Amino acid sequence: MSLKKEEKLEIIGKFGANEKDTGSSEVQIALLTKRINQLTEHFQVHKKDHNSRRGLLQLVGQRRKLLKYLKRIDIEKYRTILQQLNLRK
Repeated sequence: MSLKKEEKLEIIGKFGANEKDTGSSEVQIALLTKRINQLTEHFQVHKKDHNSRRGLLQLVGQRRKLLKYLKRIDIEKYRTILQQLNLRK
């Protein structure tokens, strides 16, 4: 259920400064978003999987904290990542 290595490398290549940039906020937010999207698809089939739902809520909270940090540090990067990941409408 987790992300495959190729998917992670693709996301890191798209949002990171280089291929080893895994710690930047943009990369972390993109990886969390991909994982959250996978879990929401999982819940369409498995409606009663409450343990995984708890994990989903933790991931959403972690992403929210990272977005809040990025907004405080660099508003332009915040706006671009929201647009690229289609997070807010």
